[in-house]
Amino acid sequence: MSLCYHLASQALGAYRGGIMKRAGVLFIMLFAFAGLADSAYLAQHETNGTPLLCNIEHLTGCNIVAQSPYSEIFGVPLAVYGILFYAILFALAALELALFDRFLRRVLQGLATFGVLASLYFVVVQIFIIQALCVYCLGSVFLALGIGCVASLLEPFKRSVLIQPTSIPGLTMPPPA
Repeated sequence: MSLCYHLASQALGAYRGGIMKRAGVLFIMLFAFAGLADSAYLAQHETNGTPLLCNIEHLTGCNIVAQSPYSEIFGVPLAVYGILFYAILFALAALELALFDRFLRRVLQGLATFGVLASLYFVVVQIFIIQALCVYCLGSVFLALGIGCVASLLEPFKRSVLIQPTSIPGLTMPPPA
């Protein structure tokens, strides 16, 4: 009877783990879609040359940030890189939902880590170099952080296996007292 209980609990745990992974990937898709919208809005204003609407409390520096020399890398606006980043995340998450593949979850984790690090770098640039904050950029930072948090829970890294003293050949342990 205990063998049946053990097998059933293992199967149920795997089932719950699969559902939680799928829910996490779905959240990544939703955050990536929001990031796509945010980046597309910024890219559209960059291409049209129209000012951004930015009147939220003390976060009125959107146009200062968008017009700074730090808003482009190799002549390409950061918003275009944002569209590419979020589109790749969205596509990989959708593919992972269809295939349920561990490798895709690992790739999502790697991209999420890259996104978090890049976002933190750009916040530092806004605060210390440009000395202005963009609410759309900060929204992208929070989306990248959310994606990073969810992705870190998708596929935990294996713990190292500890060698049990009883498994070492030639080593005998005294009986428990």
